[in-house]
Amino acid sequence: MIVRPLDERGAVTAEFAVALPAVVVVLALGVGVLGSAATAVRLQHAVTESARLLGRGDDGALAAVAEAGGAATVDRRDGTVCVSATAVLPVALPLPPVSARACALDGGR
Repeated sequence: MIVRPLDERGAVTAEFAVALPAVVVVLALGVGVLGSAATAVRLQHAVTESARLLGRGDDGALAAVAEAGGAATVDRRDGTVCVSATAVLPVALPLPPVSARACALDGGR
């Protein structure tokens, strides 16, 4: 009786077909996390700038937050002005919304 080795043609293709979706998911999550971090940095910078400008008395200071893609709320109490903002990421990944908060002295009012 002659024993022939098993035919391994197509094994690489099958392994590639199994590994490719995993690689795509990891890359998509990596890009989403980097995008989330970039949005968080932009939003924090915009909120800080808005709080400083509102503390000086400039009421049109929330435009920077809108440019960063966020919705802001302003809270004035005890001689400070605090700006909080939340931005939803434009990608369809299961990542939480990004939020930022900054306060400044309220010398403008």
